[in-house]
Amino acid sequence: MMASQGRESVMKRSRPWVFALLLAGGMHGQALAQAADDPSVVHLALDAKAFAPEQIKVTVYLPPGYADKEAANTRYPVLYANDGQDMAAVGLRDTLAKLYTGHAIEPVIVVAVDMLADRASGYGLSDRARRRSVVGGSRIGPIGSRAYEYSDWVATELVRYVDAHYRTRANASDRTVLGWSLGALNAFNLGWEYPDVFGRVGAFSPSFWLAADRSSPQAVESSRLAQAMVDRATARKPLRFWITVGGREETNDRNGNGVIDAVEDARDLVEGFRLPDGTEERGLRGLGYRVDDEHDDRPSPDADVAFYVLADGEHNQATWKRMLPPFLVWAFGTPAK
Repeated sequence: MMASQGRESVMKRSRPWVFALLLAGGMHGQALAQAADDPSVVHLALDAKAFAPEQIKVTVYLPPGYADKEAANTRYPVLYANDGQDMAAVGLRDTLAKLYTGHAIEPVIVVAVDMLADRASGYGLSDRARRRSVVGGSRIGPIGSRAYEYSDWVATELVRYVDAHYRTRANASDRTVLGWSLGALNAFNLGWEYPDVFGRVGAFSPSFWLAADRSSPQAVESSRLAQAMVDRATARKPLRFWITVGGREETNDRNGNGVIDAVEDARDLVEGFRLPDGTEERGLRGLGYRVDDEHDDRPSPDADVAFYVLADGEHNQATWKRMLPPFLVWAFGTPAK
């Protein structure tokens, strides 16, 4: 559950956008030309009229040497990230530069998607088979009312566009999706519902508190939506997960067991849990995933799920900035895992 509305909102940030017309790959929109002295960053504004009245801003970060003649035949893995407007705040470019300098990760294309004007409508859960959103409640209203439309757009149209315009390794094992807070909930959803598109999921401070029934703490515990999705499903292997949560994200403890809800919600999704009435719900481990929950930031390469609690981590960008380097090494480490 939420400690405050801050867990469901991220302040928008402005950037200089320069517009040029684009009509390519079946996706209508505008290409936003990068500064002449920084060809490694490309700004796009893409249409998704089925669910977003505004154009969606997307920033593509190309790896060093991408434009070099010697790299003309080189193809790259891709990281798709929700909340693209936060990339400066979480230190994406500085972190990548340090990891590249230390040869800690292979070169990667990052595709950062800015949040929608109505963030809560897109960042949620969906049922791909039934082509519908799985909506939960919150203090600010429904969460995920357009999550199916947003998720399907990312997994089909956006991925298709990126593969057509950049030298990607166009297979699920070379695509990773990342998010934090509600964006992490949706990143989990993208991986879970589209394992044929994405091979890895990074979820920082995921909003796994989202529930169908908020009438009481007990109702929340028994109707959490992401946990139910896992319990009812079969494993999505070889899909792999990196799930990190801060130990100081909130003070809420709905069942009074001494563990804050943010940690318990994530742990229950990973490990499974038993309700007071004896009902058991399976987590990822119960589906046969190998879980490494004993590490700090370097999980076993044999694990399907890396889960750890950053003891002093809070629900903010400063914490997600700290979570980013080990995640990138896990996802794109040299040699790639």
